[in-house]
Amino acid sequence: MMSPGRAYPAGNSNKVRIAVVGGGFGSRFYWHLHPNCEVTAVTDLRPDRREILRKTYKCDNVYDSLQQMIKREGSVDAVAIFTEAINHARHVKMSMENGWHVVSAVPACFTVEEAEMLKDVKERTGLRYMMAETSYYRQPCIFARNFYEQGGLGEVFYSELEYYHDRGDLDRLVRNKNNRFYKPDGSRSWRWGYPPLHYPTHCLGFLVGVTGERIVKVSAQGWGSKHPFLESNQYDNPFWNEAAMMQTDRGHMARCNVFWLAAAHGERAQWFGDEATLYMPKGGLHKEALFFRTKEHGEDRYDLPTQENGRLDIPQYWKTAEMLPPAMRRPSGHGGSHTFLSAEFINALIEDRKPAIRFYDSLAMTVPGIVAHQSALKDGEDMDVPQFESGEA
Repeated sequence: MMSPGRAYPAGNSNKVRIAVVGGGFGSRFYWHLHPNCEVTAVTDLRPDRREILRKTYKCDNVYDSLQQMIKREGSVDAVAIFTEAINHARHVKMSMENGWHVVSAVPACFTVEEAEMLKDVKERTGLRYMMAETSYYRQPCIFARNFYEQGGLGEVFYSELEYYHDRGDLDRLVRNKNNRFYKPDGSRSWRWGYPPLHYPTHCLGFLVGVTGERIVKVSAQGWGSKHPFLESNQYDNPFWNEAAMMQTDRGHMARCNVFWLAAAHGERAQWFGDEATLYMPKGGLHKEALFFRTKEHGEDRYDLPTQENGRLDIPQYWKTAEMLPPAMRRPSGHGGSHTFLSAEFINALIEDRKPAIRFYDSLAMTVPGIVAHQSALKDGEDMDVPQFESGEA
């Protein structure tokens, strides 16, 4: 099967000086293992997380805030933004207007207006931007993307995209404030009541990241119950779970589920094509999860990696991927995606090219969910999704 992406340019001597902002999720990436990258500054508002960043990246150049770093730091080319979801767009804007390339955690923005703002600052500055969407580099998604590009699925007319992240014991959610739904001072964090479909990228990464399609129309429904999480939150969000039907710019269908209260966990997808259908069950891809429409379209046409027990042997791409420098060929978080995301951003910068997850792809993975949440609030009203496309240097 094809490789996950362009090979690491081993002969390239360019260097990237990167700053990391956010010591929670931001400490789980691998910038420091890329031979063309050096972590030159780190920051977080919390002292404990600043210390995590300092130790992880062996960087003693520590700041109390992004604002402080922007005022004082001159040895930075790019910044990794891993702050609260509702602050991503603001922090990206601050960083790009300071002349830094940006890789950002998901989602790219919280409102359509923020998407418009990001498009303006991206095109005005001409800097590189990549959203660190983990679904794009999950090993089964790499397989699906390659198989689609080979023509194995044919026309993918329908996709099912799912992200389930259960909130757990609802009584404990209120009583125990020692979790990520609260800040150290006991006040509620940004996660409290966050609308499910405002976090759509783990789903849409499986569509935009496989076929390249754009969502143009949505209709969504939501479900909630009586609980402080829904009755008192900064978003006026009444839903635990939301499901959306989406139409693509190629006239195809997609169903997108984001659930916060469900006996389920994880991210998965199903791609229905007119030549084959590929299921991504929890725990991996099995041979019986790949269905060909007719015998003449069958598996003999493709060099499918299959184990003796019938399981589709999805490659562990991280073991041999040429896009990863040897030191980064290791298992990592979210289905092996963290090393790929780290390497692709740095590779793109040293080669002076757009990253695989382009800025416009990032908005295409984010904005449809924002609009879909509005549809759910309006009892499933059909709504058009604004498009953000342009030529990119």
